[in-house]
Amino acid sequence: MKIDAEIINKEDFKTILNNFFSLTLLKVLTYILPLITFPYLIRVLGVEKFGLIMFAQATMYYFEIVVDFGFNLSATREVALNAKKVNKLNEIISAVFSIKCFLLIISFLILFIVLSIFDRFTDDYLIYYYSFLKVIAITFFPVWFFQGIEKMKYVTYINIVSKSIYTVLIFVFIQTESDYLLVPLINGFGFFIGSLLALYYVFKHFKHVFVFNSFAIIKQHFIDSSMFFLSRVSVSLYTSSNTFVLGLVASNLTVGYYAIAEKLYMVIRQLYQPIVQVIYPYISKSKNLVFFKKLYPVVVLLNFIGVYILWVFAPELIYLVSKEYFLESIKVFRILLVVSCIVVPSILIGYPFLAALGFKNEANYSTIIGSLFHVVILGILYFSNLINMYNIVYLLLATESIVLLYRYYAVYKNKLFQIA
Repeated sequence: MKIDAEIINKEDFKTILNNFFSLTLLKVLTYILPLITFPYLIRVLGVEKFGLIMFAQATMYYFEIVVDFGFNLSATREVALNAKKVNKLNEIISAVFSIKCFLLIISFLILFIVLSIFDRFTDDYLIYYYSFLKVIAITFFPVWFFQGIEKMKYVTYINIVSKSIYTVLIFVFIQTESDYLLVPLINGFGFFIGSLLALYYVFKHFKHVFVFNSFAIIKQHFIDSSMFFLSRVSVSLYTSSNTFVLGLVASNLTVGYYAIAEKLYMVIRQLYQPIVQVIYPYISKSKNLVFFKKLYPVVVLLNFIGVYILWVFAPELIYLVSKEYFLESIKVFRILLVVSCIVVPSILIGYPFLAALGFKNEANYSTIIGSLFHVVILGILYFSNLINMYNIVYLLLATESIVLLYRYYAVYKNKLFQIA
């Protein structure tokens, strides 16, 4: 893509490029390093214990959404718009952390109740408590701050350290099937190290301070982020909920087969997040539609090419991460590749475009509508005893298609591609 002054100035382009490479390296490390440990964990622990760990992680994802409360979108935008106002940044940082701490306490109380009441969780309650350590750690990881000030290299450095620690400790301490409880402990420890380093940069390197905001200010930040939170909850209903619901009705072995394919799919999906995270604050400030219109078709085309290559080599990829040619995992992964063809353009149209231009309701409503459709059909499948890996992934394909179509309609209705 040709870059000139009409599309984007050199300084902005350099910032975007630096942040993109930092985030890309971050995503590669975030997902490639675990892929190195997956074959080892599956071999040592077995698919069944691996499935239990993945089910516990899927359960914790709901609490991660609660403590995030949409701040990775709302606070990012606020930080980007007030990047040079020190007092305002102190207010934002303090308000976000105050709300997150309150939500963390609520989350733990809910977890305690669930583990005390439901048999599906009480038998393995320790793995859920240990997995909750990650929720505590990410509560205090201010990725939204670094993203807003467009200094994502710090997040990359921090995650290199934490992910490396996790990878090394897995190989050192996980030796037999009975060591499976150490996996969430090691994972949580790695995230704690990362959060401590992140807080050091925020309060020492960038010299921000915690201030005690009034209740009115905290309430306003809470309200401002609530729509983004609702959107994140909606997304989780047709992403993480699939593993969770499957784990409620199927064996840990089945969850393990599904998780192997899903982990590979999430690697693909997350590799596009650097683009979203980089251009979201930039578009929010610049409203540069010309740049987005140039970038969008290039990314979509590259995605199609990548999907085709991965489809061909799907068996080899499954073997790479599991050391077995699991037929169930190969089939699910190939269907998820088709889903990826829908997801990537949908992600690009969503928050780095619609929300950044002030149409956040349209971006959020699309996920709400998609999640309502997904939950209704998922409920029908559940009560009809039709829950299985394949029906779930086909439903995901239909849901993502609805989200994409709604977002395209919002772009067409508001004539956004005709502005520039």
